[in-house]
Amino acid sequence: MQKISYTLLALFGFISLSAQASDNISDQFANQFNVARSLAADYEQEAKKKGKHVTLSAEAGRAFYTKKVVVDGKELSCSACHTDNPAKEGKHNETGKPIKPVAISANPEAFSDVKKVEKNFAKHCRELYGKDCSAQDKGNYLTYLLSVK
Repeated sequence: MQKISYTLLALFGFISLSAQASDNISDQFANQFNVARSLAADYEQEAKKKGKHVTLSAEAGRAFYTKKVVVDGKELSCSACHTDNPAKEGKHNETGKPIKPVAISANPEAFSDVKKVEKNFAKHCRELYGKDCSAQDKGNYLTYLLSVK
């Protein structure tokens, strides 16, 4: 009887710890999700300063994500490396190295570091478009990635 009591006590303790870990992961995900939402809102405000009526759109973000451009004779887009489904792992088109998903639902850390986000936008926008992306493009892109389940 005592063995059963200890076993049940250990089991309940494990379940309790698992629930706490799950809550911590949920809290962490919520915080990172909120960073991405806040960043998208900041881009929207920045775009509005240009004197435009701006509303961020997941559809416009998807169009931006899949927009094909020709660079050095190759047809490229964000989705060329990150796949048509941003919740899936991608692959670098030159090196073949795996790339973590960019959808926040699949990779909550993807947009949790604002400096890293800005650095990646600058690098990839210049590579694909030869210039920095607009605040509205960035906001739409994030709005789309936040909508991907």
